[in-house]
Amino acid sequence: MVFHCSQGDLPPPGGFEAIKYRRNLPFRGPGALTILAGVTAISAFGFYKLGMGNIEKRELQREKVWSRIHLIPLLLAEADRAAYHLRLSDMALEAAIMKDVPGWEPGKSVYNNAKYESPRIDIV
Repeated sequence: MVFHCSQGDLPPPGGFEAIKYRRNLPFRGPGALTILAGVTAISAFGFYKLGMGNIEKRELQREKVWSRIHLIPLLLAEADRAAYHLRLSDMALEAAIMKDVPGWEPGKSVYNNAKYESPRIDIV
């Protein structure tokens, strides 16, 4: 048996075209170091703004505390004035209620004690 080679089994004259195995991808954005530098810069700016905000918040808190400290005498004076007027009205009411009891002194403590005791204010 004799085998004959046909023309279809041979390469074309001059050989086959070269295989293109090289990747030809377009530019897909910045590199890793550029992205890292950008993220670092944005994070540094964010931490800077956070620190400045914390300083501002601390200053506002300090200002609020000092304003409350400076308001304490005024608030105490108003509370003392209100307690004094309440005590006067209580003594007037007590004098009106106990006018028929001989020897009763309005506003006098019922305790036989020489020590000062601040009046208890009970709002009913």
